[in-house]
Amino acid sequence: MEYNLADLFESVVDVVPDRAALVYLDHPGTGAERRLTYAELDAAANRVAHHLINSGINPGEHLGLHLYNGVEYLQTVLGCLKARIVPVNVNYRYVEEELVYLYRDAALAALVFDAEFTERVAAARPLATELRHLIRVGEPAPGSAELEAVPFTEAEAAGSPERGFAARSGDDQFIIYTGGTTGMPKGVMWRQEDLFFAGLGGGAPTGEPVKSPQELAERVAAGGEGITFFPTPPLMHGTSTLTAFIGFHFGQRVVIHRKFTAEDVLRTIEKEKVTSVSLVGDAMLRPLIDALNGPMKGTDCSTLFSVSSSGAIMSETVRAEFQALVPNVMLLNNFGSSESGFNGTATEDSGPERGFRIRVNSRTQVVDPATHEPVPAGEVGRIAQCGHVPLGYYNDPRKTADTFFERDGERWVLLGDMATVDEEGVVTVLGRGSQCINTGGEKVYPEEVEQALKSHPDVYDALVAGVPDPRWGNHVAAVVQLRKGAPRPSLEDVQSYCRTHLAGYKIPRQLVITETIQRSPSGKADYRWAREMAVGADR
Repeated sequence: MEYNLADLFESVVDVVPDRAALVYLDHPGTGAERRLTYAELDAAANRVAHHLINSGINPGEHLGLHLYNGVEYLQTVLGCLKARIVPVNVNYRYVEEELVYLYRDAALAALVFDAEFTERVAAARPLATELRHLIRVGEPAPGSAELEAVPFTEAEAAGSPERGFAARSGDDQFIIYTGGTTGMPKGVMWRQEDLFFAGLGGGAPTGEPVKSPQELAERVAAGGEGITFFPTPPLMHGTSTLTAFIGFHFGQRVVIHRKFTAEDVLRTIEKEKVTSVSLVGDAMLRPLIDALNGPMKGTDCSTLFSVSSSGAIMSETVRAEFQALVPNVMLLNNFGSSESGFNGTATEDSGPERGFRIRVNSRTQVVDPATHEPVPAGEVGRIAQCGHVPLGYYNDPRKTADTFFERDGERWVLLGDMATVDEEGVVTVLGRGSQCINTGGEKVYPEEVEQALKSHPDVYDALVAGVPDPRWGNHVAAVVQLRKGAPRPSLEDVQSYCRTHLAGYKIPRQLVITETIQRSPSGKADYRWAREMAVGADR
């Protein structure tokens, strides 16, 4: 047995077959739900795997998941892993042009898609010549485009519920496509063994990693149940799928919703006695606060032990508001990426004044991007990680060469995040270098300005972008969504407030008020949109 995700999952199934594994709730309280034990989820995944094999999809070929959250998503991922087919996430917000790019760039041989996306898939498929097998979840709307696809229910029924698969390897791949902040999406290629240790904590994200593949099931068999993991962002984003697998590796229960709505999330926390929620920053935490202060006031969240965020920061002010409503919860700002897995968790003193500070794991350093050597304390570099790192970017040798390097006989990945490190080894993350604003020769990272803006009592959400300026090269522009009923502030009001948190050159020189901040489905920042809003308002 190797560190292969399908092998590891099956080893857990074999020791706790009757334990609850997966709960899917469309809208809690409506009765639209599915509950599967570990044995039932295993059999369901086997059916998908055998259908794919019988349909001529070969080991090493790629299958795209163009799906909302649902049992079918995780069932298909597991089925791919069992059959040694490589799962590839597809952003369901992509339009035809973006889908053509991803289908072709990822060399998809098969695609599982929600019927709602039939028109887009039908438009993109003729230009993705390697894509030869389609499986549709649900029924398309009347009058939808003609598209030859196997209904998921038929594919599932045709496949055997038994295992009977060829031997697998820790070298089998798992690809996570990441949109990033610039350019087209890139497919991060992981060996499953590396992903198990870097992204899944080696079977114990908060403790000692397992020392052998067999030890995972031994730990599950020796332990009890009672933990419920609830990844609330879309599974198409790596962090949610990995959270689900962390739950499976503990032999615990995983709950998912089709889409995120604050009221439904709180109903589920109460109904299912959820203990651990993962989300993405203020964009998801703020609506929970609003609901607890409004229509969901009095919701029982007493079982909730932790709320963790990755991909975006839960700002200091928002964390304090949630903590006041749910006093016993632990709020964790985690730092990681599709290219590195988990790097560390923010310190308690992170905030607008001190920045986003993390105590990193032993495999993470801040390095000079030119020499790849560690930078002295206080100097700016880029975050890098060694050890269990990806193989590179699929179909992109140039970007792979730019991002991965070797030092002292070890392979490293160079992240896009700029940072400093202090004498105690605490890293302060400044932000993505690609979003850095050069204004009058000074560098401003949007995230630190956003932290200051979001601590303002009238600001609900904010993004910061650079706008061309004839005098300064670029100036700092703040795109702000106000709280309901809050008075409209002037630029001078915002500048005066920010001066108590930021150096003068970081103060916004432009203020754009918008009804809603646009973010990705998972809550990640859309800086291109923010820049367009600011440039358009500046004309």
